[in-house]
Amino acid sequence: MPPSKQAMFTAQGSTKFLVPDVPTVSSKRTVFTEQKTNSNRMSQMSRYPKQTIILSTRNNKIMLSPMSRLSQPGKCCSLSHKATIDAILSTMSARFSYLSHLQCSVCHRHYDPEALHTTSPCCSRPLLAQYDLAAVAHNLTPDEVAQRDATMWRYHELLPVREDRHVLTLGEGMTPLLAAPRLAPRGLEGEARLYVKDEGQNPTGSFKARGMAAAVSRALELGVSGVVTPTAGNAGAAMAAYAARAGLPAYVVAPEDAPETCMLQARLYGAEVELIPGLISDAGRLAANVAQERGWFNVATLREPYRAEGKKTMGFELAEQLDWHLPDAIIYPAGGGTGVVGMWKAFRELRDLGWLKQTRLPKMIIVQAEGCAPLVRAFENGQDEAEAWPAEQARTQAAGLRVPSAIGDRLILAAVRESGGTAISVSDDAMAEMVRYAAQREGMLISLEAAATIVAYHALLAVHSAKRVSILKPGDVTVLFITGSGLPDVGKISL
Repeated sequence: MPPSKQAMFTAQGSTKFLVPDVPTVSSKRTVFTEQKTNSNRMSQMSRYPKQTIILSTRNNKIMLSPMSRLSQPGKCCSLSHKATIDAILSTMSARFSYLSHLQCSVCHRHYDPEALHTTSPCCSRPLLAQYDLAAVAHNLTPDEVAQRDATMWRYHELLPVREDRHVLTLGEGMTPLLAAPRLAPRGLEGEARLYVKDEGQNPTGSFKARGMAAAVSRALELGVSGVVTPTAGNAGAAMAAYAARAGLPAYVVAPEDAPETCMLQARLYGAEVELIPGLISDAGRLAANVAQERGWFNVATLREPYRAEGKKTMGFELAEQLDWHLPDAIIYPAGGGTGVVGMWKAFRELRDLGWLKQTRLPKMIIVQAEGCAPLVRAFENGQDEAEAWPAEQARTQAAGLRVPSAIGDRLILAAVRESGGTAISVSDDAMAEMVRYAAQREGMLISLEAAATIVAYHALLAVHSAKRVSILKPGDVTVLFITGSGLPDVGKISL
């Protein structure tokens, strides 16, 4: 019987449990030595040889013996308090998820994760999932993670779905991290320590698959009857795919100029798709109304807690692929910015777990389009929140960057500042040029949004080359996030 699973025996009228994760199989300390209550008695258990231990309870006392003496357990120590016994037993069971509570991102008030939530009732801001990291650190190691299937669910203890049977997967995650020095400016290829994380290889062609896999899986587990999302394109396609996987009805609403290929995908997956005049902010209002009218759940960006959890796995993977080191800098295209929020959360969780081989976290550099850059403007003005970009002025061919306001603005700006990063805006023409550059220099077909990261990288290195103060040098290990495939944009790029 695998020692990592809780097992029950009945013998001589008492209930016996196989204590998980004790010893010949693992070098971890048994949970008993870490309890604070009755510490003197608990410490006796540390004298046991490294072998599986049997625990039995009788008359509100706890008794231990080596596995070899299962039929006649010997009394090794006792705890007279039933509450202590219950606490110990609760820590012994290996959990699929160590989700503990939800927390308001502003005032830190706690909420029950077993209820459906949108934004926090207290502050109307994003709720963030929190985990029992001490228990995860005790029960899981990076080496164990490395033996698992190559999907984002290899980190399931740090994801919100409680039971394996509710996981909806299409193989999302563990996308390649590729060295790409020829994406650097010409002449700097030999110096550049440049990598790309290619999220275009996810199901449905973008990083949105991660967030929707987590959000729709958790929504299914909590009993929703249907799902709704506003979208600029990729998120709608991704939600529709995972809704189909779940057997849930889905409604997608998007601006009428959203990428046609994404809307065709969503329809093919069986979703109801509505196109409207205006921007994603207009689509967001309609999505909220439809969700309320139908009694379905709205999985709009950061208006529920779990899309960010799926996207944080980009950060887990990046650390694992770099042997639990982190790069010097990350450049990320930010529309709604959930990827930035998720990765920054991931890095802090990994640091708290003690899995990182360094304490320094990467500089988070965000990129927006010049025609819609509310986060860049707020960063440059020293603001903690971003004022909405005027709707009539929000113009860019990069649909995923045409987001006039982001509910996660405080979290995004805080991550950029805390990390020593920066925010930069780039032109549509420059993005289109870098789509061609990536294709011809490295054989990569990338989206306009992804190309914005290459523009930003070149711009920051130009500052360095001009011997002005720059946060980035060619020798810095830098990762560009290619958030989506370039297939939906092929028709927009002139040859």
